[in-house]
Amino acid sequence: MERLWPRGISRKSANLNEWNTEIAPSPELRKWFDHKKERFEEFAWRYRLELKEKEGLLNELRQAAKHETVSLLYAAKNPEINHALVLKEVLLKGLQQ
Repeated sequence: MERLWPRGISRKSANLNEWNTEIAPSPELRKWFDHKKERFEEFAWRYRLELKEKEGLLNELRQAAKHETVSLLYAAKNPEINHALVLKEVLLKGLQQ
């Protein structure tokens, strides 16, 4: 879930049921991170703090994931440092509890 639509994917071809921007990192955090590798660890920590305030939305995603495929979209160019990785970790951790 990203507040910015991913490059190279049209909304029509994405075939999404929902695009929930509220679970994405805050604009302030996203701008601070600026996709700089050296900031990723701090970004991930700060994003986890933001996600603690969105437990209801996380639980909705966890419930959906039990019955259907949940795709986490991101607009970052680097697949190794982006918010979707942090969100996936948080979602999976909650499913295992």
